[in-house]
Amino acid sequence: MRLKDENKEIVIRKKAMEMIVNEGFDGLSMQKLAKRANISPSTIYVYFDSREELVNRLYSEVQEKFEKDALHNFSENLRFKEGLWLQWKNRLTNIIQNPLAYQFYEQFRNSPLIHQKNMKPAAFIKAMQAFTYNAVHNKEIVDLPPEIFWAVAYGPFYTLVKFHLDKATMAGTAFSLTEQKLWQCFELVMKALTFESTEK
Repeated sequence: MRLKDENKEIVIRKKAMEMIVNEGFDGLSMQKLAKRANISPSTIYVYFDSREELVNRLYSEVQEKFEKDALHNFSENLRFKEGLWLQWKNRLTNIIQNPLAYQFYEQFRNSPLIHQKNMKPAAFIKAMQAFTYNAVHNKEIVDLPPEIFWAVAYGPFYTLVKFHLDKATMAGTAFSLTEQKLWQCFELVMKALTFESTEK
């Protein structure tokens, strides 16, 4: 039985994510991965039974790290403005520190290749739901359908993140996300969420 080498496993994971982000899942083969990682194909199977298992384990670990970082110093009982700003900051920190993992996660989170039955971050979802419920209950924000709430509360944030990672806007002009820009966008989001809704 071959002993596992932690450094080799780290290289395998990193190279696999790079290949998936740059070439897609179809571009990932154990032969190509072995070449990129400078190891033999048989070595990969010491750590992973198949490329599907490799992708799902990577996805699960990225999701777990995101959940942990997002919940850092967070409480469902925070005032809404304070809590949402903390979510933006925590999520941005996670993405900036792990840009490759974020790109991998975004590429595959809705993919049928990901077996998500045992991957749902229950603690994270519960905290987010309770946080939003408390904000509505305390009349801090408008009561909105979940999809609309997410689009308003986080859509602008992830748009800025994309511009930052691309280092450019849709118009092709250079862009770098600063805290001032993040806060300017956040203030507009807060206004949108605290306005009284008008039904047609």
